[in-house]
Amino acid sequence: MTHKQSGFTLVEIAIVLVIIGLLLGGILKGQELINSARVRNLADMATGTQAAYFGFVDRYRQVPGDMTKEAAEDAIGGSFSGNPAANANQNGRLDPNNYTGTAIWNEPNAAWEQLSRARFIQGDFQGEPGKEPTATNNLAPTNPFNNPMLLGINVDYFDRNNPVPERMQLIMGRGVSVHLIRELDVKMDDGMPTTGIVRATVNGDPSKVFTGTNNWGGSDDTIDCVDTTDTPNIYNANGESLDCNAVLIF
Repeated sequence: MTHKQSGFTLVEIAIVLVIIGLLLGGILKGQELINSARVRNLADMATGTQAAYFGFVDRYRQVPGDMTKEAAEDAIGGSFSGNPAANANQNGRLDPNNYTGTAIWNEPNAAWEQLSRARFIQGDFQGEPGKEPTATNNLAPTNPFNNPMLLGINVDYFDRNNPVPERMQLIMGRGVSVHLIRELDVKMDDGMPTTGIVRATVNGDPSKVFTGTNNWGGSDDTIDCVDTTDTPNIYNANGESLDCNAVLIF
């Protein structure tokens, strides 16, 4: 009697390994393309918001969010949210630093509502004062990683000066990996977290503006997104953080 050996031949095993390799390569390449598209989308949103801000100032001669409810209704038309005594102080700045507690969201929330009602940005934002934006309450646009983007005068970013100067900026939102934040910085600026118009945000600090319940203006509390041991500072690629954040300074 003869016995036939069962099993795969070396050729069959090689073919299976090649197929697995092609599948893995396709998955990884696909993920890389998705991430690159998200970076491009975030860059476009940032520059679009900057253009909308200056376009609004040019048309209405007032800063979005710093315009009172009545002034917005007269200039833009329609009915706007907010208590006019609380949501704007008309000092010519989009300035949450002049408020405390939940009132820090007064002017920033009004800014998104006024920009959208004037058709400078897409969306229909509510502008409710004193309420922290989230991914679901329609108070602010969200980045491609589903985290709110914030607009206003702020000091929560890396800078070589001490104290850090107050600058008008767009906070691009948390939930971005350190590798993609660096890619964004390279695409829009100089690739460095402490210089240029794109900067990394500081880690969570309850004393800072725009922290709120969810610390939307901050970054990873457990893994530094910036390596401060190098001079000049660089993005901490070895940390592998998936929760970084950056600002675009106007």
